Amino acid sequence: MKKRIYLTGFMLCAALFVVSLYQVIHDIASARNAEEAFAYLAEVVEVAGEPGGKMPKRENPQRGNQSPLEQYQKLFQQNNELAGWVSIEGTNINYPVMYTPEKPDFYLKHNFEKAYSAYGVPYIAEHCSPFEPSDNILIYGHHMKNGSMFTGLLEYEDKAFYEKHKTISFDTLTEQADYEVIAAFKTTVYDEAGFPFYLFADAETEKAFQDYVDACQSLSLYDTAVTAKYGDKLVTLSTCEYSQKNGRFVVVAKKKQQ
Repeated sequence: MKKRIYLTGFMLCAALFVVSLYQVIHDIASARNAEEAFAYLAEVVEVAGEPGGKMPKRENPQRGNQSPLEQYQKLFQQNNELAGWVSIEGTNINYPVMYTPEKPDFYLKHNFEKAYSAYGVPYIAEHCSPFEPSDNILIYGHHMKNGSMFTGLLEYEDKAFYEKHKTISFDTLTEQADYEVIAAFKTTVYDEAGFPFYLFADAETEKAFQDYVDACQSLSLYDTAVTAKYGDKLVTLSTCEYSQKNGRFVVVAKKKQQ
């Protein structure tokens, strides 16, 4: 009887070990596949683009009567839900940005080829527009354990990192642009205690815009000595932050004058 119990226990432990081993291998493979896929997309952009160059805008009724910049044309042909590209030096953040207002959060769990992926693709909130554009463009990205996606945003917890990386690059399909960081902060969502940064897209008044900027700067982990005024365009990057329940880490930046 005891032998049977021991054998059953052994078989159960062995089965759990095999399942766990499979899950580990699967996770490693998924991470490698996602990394390779994004590296390929980045290479396509790098090869097609001219360093520092801006391509002429041409008519295309699909995206505000303008065709994509040269470096994004191939990717746009592959997936016309591409809305731009975001990158931050000193981090792994160098990704396409998607926009599907009619399918909110689609790219939370889908890759660039629209297949299921735990890594997703950074995407713009449905109530913002990168083409008009909105006063604020809110971009979401996952915080992954392997350091990919928007995990690098948390580098901005450290003011020393900010001092060396004050600029975020965010291109739309038709315009290259840099943004100066004005605030980096932690907050929560789905509760009354957190700051609802995720609601702000367009300011109806100058006061509404200033209230958003003031709130972000009051929460900021440090003073950047950079502010924004009504008429400036903002980009807000957000990812999960695990020091508190439903935590979010948020970086807000304003567009530099061309």
